[in-house]
Amino acid sequence: MTDKPIRIPGPDHPITIEPNAARVRVTAGGRVIADTTESLVLREASYPAVFYIPRKDADMALLSRTDHHSYCPYKGDASYFSLPAGIDKAENAIWTYEAPYEAVARIRDHLAFYTDRVTIEELPAS
Repeated sequence: MTDKPIRIPGPDHPITIEPNAARVRVTAGGRVIADTTESLVLREASYPAVFYIPRKDADMALLSRTDHHSYCPYKGDASYFSLPAGIDKAENAIWTYEAPYEAVARIRDHLAFYTDRVTIEELPAS
């Protein structure tokens, strides 16, 4: 088994995590998957910003854990969930870092969604 490299964010690969002041609603197939006023915005190097939604604000009963995993040398091992059956592109549509590296520890207990598989709306916080 090969060791997984661990990299620390820095000037050559910056990562920032900030609270998002807006309300964020995630829907798919006409269902609300998550609705929160406590999302985080992760910005990594030149990649598009990603919303991380607290699990407590997602309808976890709708989601199914899969066996799929991926690895990021800056964040760690990612686990995946699928959306409910009958929703287009449902498989592995959501990822989460259950034991993220220290530099990004704030995303623990949060979910991120592929934007081509769900609708993510930023709404005014109420």
